[in-house]
Amino acid sequence: MIILARLFFLQIIGGSDYRETSNTRLSRESKIEATRGDFLDRNGTVLVSSEMTFSLEMYKSKAEDADLNSSISLMTDILQRNGNEYVDNFPISIEPFEFHFSSDEELSKWKEKYKIPQEASAEEAFYLFRDKYGIKSDDIAEIRRILAIRYEITTKGYSATRSIEISKSISRECAIQLDENKLDLTGVNIITESNRIYYMGNLASHILGYMGRISQDDLKELESEGDEYEYEPDDKIGQTGAEKVFEKYLRGADGVKQIDMDVNGVVTGEYVTQEAIGGADIVLTIDANLQRVTEEALANCINGIKTGAYSQVYDAKGGAAVVVDVNTGEILAMASNPDFSPALHYNGLSTAQYNDYRDRKVWLNKAIQGAYQPGSTFKMVTAIAGLETGKITPTERINDVGVYTEDNDNAHCWYYDSYKHGHGLLNVMGAIQKSCNYYFYVAGRRIGIDELDRYARYFGLGSKTGIELTGESAGTLASKEAKPKLHPDLPTWLPSDTIRAAIGQSDNSFTPVQMAKYIAMVANGGHKIDLTIIKNIMLSSGGSVSREEINEYVNRELNLSEDNSEDLQINPETINVVKEGMRSVTEDGGTASQTFRDLNVTVGGKTGSAETGSGENANVNAWFVGFAPYENPQIAVAVVIENGGHGFYAGDVVKAVMQEYFGTNTQNITEDMSVESEMESFN
Repeated sequence: MIILARLFFLQIIGGSDYRETSNTRLSRESKIEATRGDFLDRNGTVLVSSEMTFSLEMYKSKAEDADLNSSISLMTDILQRNGNEYVDNFPISIEPFEFHFSSDEELSKWKEKYKIPQEASAEEAFYLFRDKYGIKSDDIAEIRRILAIRYEITTKGYSATRSIEISKSISRECAIQLDENKLDLTGVNIITESNRIYYMGNLASHILGYMGRISQDDLKELESEGDEYEYEPDDKIGQTGAEKVFEKYLRGADGVKQIDMDVNGVVTGEYVTQEAIGGADIVLTIDANLQRVTEEALANCINGIKTGAYSQVYDAKGGAAVVVDVNTGEILAMASNPDFSPALHYNGLSTAQYNDYRDRKVWLNKAIQGAYQPGSTFKMVTAIAGLETGKITPTERINDVGVYTEDNDNAHCWYYDSYKHGHGLLNVMGAIQKSCNYYFYVAGRRIGIDELDRYARYFGLGSKTGIELTGESAGTLASKEAKPKLHPDLPTWLPSDTIRAAIGQSDNSFTPVQMAKYIAMVANGGHKIDLTIIKNIMLSSGGSVSREEINEYVNRELNLSEDNSEDLQINPETINVVKEGMRSVTEDGGTASQTFRDLNVTVGGKTGSAETGSGENANVNAWFVGFAPYENPQIAVAVVIENGGHGFYAGDVVKAVMQEYFGTNTQNITEDMSVESEMESFN
């Protein structure tokens, strides 16, 4: 009885009053977009951030034409005074009056659709629309502004819950003025969004990656992964690089704002029902200055090779460079050429931009996705394997007679091809210095492919490094197991395969990041390291994500497995012998002596020039790998230039990196291009 009595009071006695109160209030929810986390370099320099932008939208209200038109007039006037554009698809211009249609047929259909007489002029049609929408103003410019919005409402449609967009990316000053006049603006709502800002342009574009509008495939992938955050069809997410891998941490969680309005659409109150949670900041291991120098040096070297700045001209296609801390495995710089603009992707590439990027293959991160034959830069692996297995010794000298005829291989040393005789007697250090193919043919034959592979795998060659970026290639390690898959017509492993594998040929192909890890391990005494591009993840609530959680997350996201390979415990004396050979490469008599002779830091290095393809498709990829300082190594660098000609050309990139890292400069350098160049042969 009590319930029935209460219902009678609410519905009958007080019903009209409650209905009036209800009809004077409308309520809707609006998203508060979470601020996406920043990217910083190891020194705290902000590389990428987000800034707030403002957009304007309108919802349907119960306002009469006069109030709606007055609201639109005020809104468009504020937009114009602040230099902000608004949607305008009304096909009649004024001063003079003109229709804007591509054909008479299109105009005729438009008039029929809007019940405009076919004989009506542009001016007559204009005033018919004015009368249709009840616009009372005599100011033709004001009428035109109101018509632009009313026409958009008519063609697009809107409701109390579904808006139409009026203006995109309005200025902060304009947003403030609109907010100050919100009591006179019917159904108008200001949306606060974030925009991605790339403070250093294209710097580290392949590391950072880019963002883009979410696709149906993205939504399905996120759903299958059980992502706890909801995405909407117009959201932007990380598509490549660290933006993609660390989407979960960067995104944050959107909040919810409740907006109350009266029946005329005027906002009467706003309050937050769920606070937004900002995304985490990602601190990268790279140094922004070193990254810039690395990218510039790589681009300058490529352009120099193409334009004849060196002794020969090659059509260099691009390249990559990686700089690693030899003790921690942190990536200090990683460049891939050509690069791209992440900002263009965020705002949407034009057709011309997309075609240009596609044709130049700018999205390929050559540092982790490009697999190249290492050429002579592999010879330190052969030397270490030979010394550790006792197949060669530091003092034994092998006589390079120019042509290796064991098993009728008829393999030439590169020196023989140039000078018609071999290097003569060389020990292992001299063989590294002179990059003698013949010496390593003999060493490789003694070692055998199984032991050679064992040591190559220990240095991470032919395996993913586990760097926290998408699309890393494992490369290929020449082996008995790999050959049948790569050469089903010639599946049997031959002695000639072994000797070519020993000088970095055969099926060997490795990524620059693998090569940087390998050289870092040589430099640090043969100790294993794990490469990383992530220094820290700082949560918006305070605190940091543990390294254990980061590793587990990355392994899960990239489907990586732990490194369970054996620890070979390489003899320090073996490493010292190989490092001494690498030092001699950059000193008098070495293949890169002229590049580093004036540098105030002692460098251990190795050149490599690997021929690929044949005929018109023949290329000579140029490698240089090195570490410094020789006495107490801190960094290792690997550089490859596609069709770069000679390995010592790539040494200029390494030199620039070391000048920046160690704060040294060279003056009065005169290039001497008469030094013997290294070129492996496939004979």
